[in-house]
Amino acid sequence: MEIATMEVKTMAKEKGKMTVSEAGHKGGSTTARKYGHEFYEKIGRKGGQRVKDLIEKGKKTSGE
Repeated sequence: MEIATMEVKTMAKEKGKMTVSEAGHKGGSTTARKYGHEFYEKIGRKGGQRVKDLIEKGKKTSGE
């Protein structure tokens, strides 16, 4: 870890605030507890399907 990053984390702790990274980790943990494993499976499948659809649409418009 860079010294500047360590200093920012130390300063954040001293002021009772959290870093962006800490906030993201906290939010991710809360979401995991609230919705569970199935939630991540569902949104992963949904995102994958969307990407597949966009690729198909791109192929059709480009003439492949």
